[in-house]
Amino acid sequence: MNYWLVKSEPGAYSWQRLVKDKKTMWDGVRNYQARNNLREMKQGDLVLFYHSVNEKQVMGICRVVKEHYPDPTTDDDRWVVVDVAPVEGLKKPVTLEEIKNDDRLENIALIKQSRLSVMPLPREAFDAIVELGNS
Repeated sequence: MNYWLVKSEPGAYSWQRLVKDKKTMWDGVRNYQARNNLREMKQGDLVLFYHSVNEKQVMGICRVVKEHYPDPTTDDDRWVVVDVAPVEGLKKPVTLEEIKNDDRLENIALIKQSRLSVMPLPREAFDAIVELGNS
């Protein structure tokens, strides 16, 4: 199993909406590195859902329920989507500030490549963020 983090502006698509929808297609990715990460996602992989822009916090855990397929929002076959479904919300959101202040997380892509919208996480980093959110 692999671990990931995806970012969304809460005004565009929020954690709360994913919970209400029960599943969504993760579309609109137009960055090659993020697209390549979508292609690497496997069914069952766990994903942290991060609210970007003003909130800057991890809200919950979702799971890849369908591996990559062509993005139906474009005719350009270079772009792909995956489907994700919520697993559980964190007891409290984990802020970017908390993540930056945790030595276990100093080398994750969220810190090193802050503009990337789909990024891999080492299992240890995933677990550390979940621990912060459930403590």
